[in-house]
Amino acid sequence: MSTVERPVEVPAEPGVVRSAGRVLAYHLTVWRRTWRGMAFSGFVSPLLYLGAMGYGLGSLVDGSTGQGVDGVPYVQFIAPGVLVATAMQHAVGASSYPVLGSIKWSRQYHAMLASPVSSQAVVLGHAVITVLQSLAFAVVFLVVAVPLRAIPSAWGVLSLLAVVLVTAAYTGPMFAVAARAESDVSFTLVFRLVLIPMFLFSGTFFPVSQLPDWLEPLAWVVPLWHGSSLARDATLGTWSGWADVGHVAYLLVWVAAGWVLATRALRRRMVV
Repeated sequence: MSTVERPVEVPAEPGVVRSAGRVLAYHLTVWRRTWRGMAFSGFVSPLLYLGAMGYGLGSLVDGSTGQGVDGVPYVQFIAPGVLVATAMQHAVGASSYPVLGSIKWSRQYHAMLASPVSSQAVVLGHAVITVLQSLAFAVVFLVVAVPLRAIPSAWGVLSLLAVVLVTAAYTGPMFAVAARAESDVSFTLVFRLVLIPMFLFSGTFFPVSQLPDWLEPLAWVVPLWHGSSLARDATLGTWSGWADVGHVAYLLVWVAAGWVLATRALRRRMVV
């Protein structure tokens, strides 16, 4: 992108949060008009996973082991994993094509940054709407999963904290990738080589302790594993002490690092 195509930065409004509120208002307007297009991936798809894997495959797992997975029915093991994995998928999807499109195709970010809105406010507004969307999907999932006995504890509501942290942890880094991309080819690589392995090997469908010894430590590095572990403790009504504190701290590190990467990438790409 040439320099002349970039918006010249104007003095931003005092306070990033106030400016981000204006960006969020725009995203809320768009979401109100387009939410039906997200209904399948956000609401229906996770429930299909829960039914097919939790009850279909789960009946075989429970029948063969006699005690489910880690001493709980398979559907109760998989439910929090699917909940958090959906948040990861949404964060990556919402921060890939929509971000690149706002830079290269529809150019909403050009208009925003040509007004008294900073690059930090643009990133924050995008992150907030992405988290709100993940929360909406998660609430519907919990409402359906509870009567299906997939969420055995009332403490399961705390799994929403894991949803927020995982969404924010993936939004920033993916935003940075999209802000630097020149085409959508890089997204295909991210989806196939990063997103799918994370979805399959981060404790969503089975404990990572069942992985080969050399592969298990790699799963510990992935934010999804920490989010799944945190959500699973909440839905089962258990408390792992410092382990859960460590999960929260690790996810917050990803959130902070993603924020820095995303704001720097957008500023370098868009602002003169």
